[in-house]
Amino acid sequence: MDRPSFVSPLRLRGGRSRASVLGCSLREWAQLMTRDTASTSLVTTIFALTYLGLAIGKVPGLRIDRAGIALVGAAAMMVFGVLNMHDAARAVDYSTLVLLFGMMVVVAYLRLSGFFELLTERMIARNPRPHSLLASLILLSGICSAFLVNDVVCVALTPLVLQLCRRLRRPPVPYLIGVATASNIGSVATLTGNPQNMIIGSLSSISYFRFAAHLAPVAGFGLLVCYLTIRVVYRGTLKVEDEHPVPVSVNSRSRIHHGLLTKSVLTTVAAVVLFFAGQPISLVALVAAGFLLLDRVRPDKVYRQVDWPLLVMFSGLFVVVHGFEMHVARTWHFEKAFDTGSSPVVAVSSLSLLLSNLVSNVPAVLLFKPIMEVTPQKELAWLALAMSSTLAGNLTILGSVANLIVVENARRAQVEIRFTEFLRVGIPLTLLTTLIGVLWLEFAHY
Repeated sequence: MDRPSFVSPLRLRGGRSRASVLGCSLREWAQLMTRDTASTSLVTTIFALTYLGLAIGKVPGLRIDRAGIALVGAAAMMVFGVLNMHDAARAVDYSTLVLLFGMMVVVAYLRLSGFFELLTERMIARNPRPHSLLASLILLSGICSAFLVNDVVCVALTPLVLQLCRRLRRPPVPYLIGVATASNIGSVATLTGNPQNMIIGSLSSISYFRFAAHLAPVAGFGLLVCYLTIRVVYRGTLKVEDEHPVPVSVNSRSRIHHGLLTKSVLTTVAAVVLFFAGQPISLVALVAAGFLLLDRVRPDKVYRQVDWPLLVMFSGLFVVVHGFEMHVARTWHFEKAFDTGSSPVVAVSSLSLLLSNLVSNVPAVLLFKPIMEVTPQKELAWLALAMSSTLAGNLTILGSVANLIVVENARRAQVEIRFTEFLRVGIPLTLLTTLIGVLWLEFAHY
């Protein structure tokens, strides 16, 4: 018997009739319709809404966070047929996730052993005066963030700085801003310094040693500029403190687990040596984390310090950006926008500075992937992106996760770092350090 006439005339995209659709199972119909509706406008809409949510940090009326927004965006890419499950799984850069997870575990053990607390106690004993203490904290935050993940370093250092300032009866804001901004600057130096550098290392295949050789000097100059900027902005506050010094006593009750401390420090040093030796950094980080887990410390104490939402956000972003790249970005012909005879440093740094403060630096770096594929002098372009996207995080409180960690932890301790107050340091610091980075890559080193 013929099918009713109202289902036969209209032909759907791909040559299928509506009758053939009605003859399918619900699952087959969903697959057919989702494939047929994976248009450029649909992909662009999903991508734009996801990045708008990431930029705002929430969805009005809901309690969803950035990790959830990225996950919903990834799910939408699959539900509407932009990517199937296999393509979505291939889009996720597991090497970056493994590296980030491994470094979080390593830092968790350093924190549990009392490593950061021991360092701050030593600083109090040797550098009690405001200017020297500020310099020491900036140096500590910068160096730790160069080899460990800057976000996790800020998690460890912020409560210690708050406790330190409480004991010294000093206003904590200059020191907290110093820790946040120095962690961003110091993380420029290596591929393990921050999440966006990890992504860049995976996508660009630049070695750990080569990356550090090019960008560690930028981090060194940047930390000096950071100290001078904060000293100038808070010159009145720091001077008053210097005129009324507070007697300092070292806290002998610091909880240092010497066996775990030795094991954690030696493992961290060994991992860094292997990074520079050219071993696969994600594998080294995972092995270091596994070795540290072979201990009497309860694993749940370690897992509580892993930033699981950040890992979820990364996974979702990989899928969202891959869908956008496959269906939209490849039609833009980026190669026509670049002059093969010119350096990409200024162009990449300028665009990165803008995007990193619109949607945060990690999503901004992923946006550059299709551009980098057609950019001449690819290594130089990747280095410029790593430098500028990281330093751009110091412009505002919302510029990087490290800033938010410091601000939120301070708020829980009834210490308020206002948005405008952060800008007093952030604007000149970001402009000066980015300029140094551009000049270094453009003239001094290439």
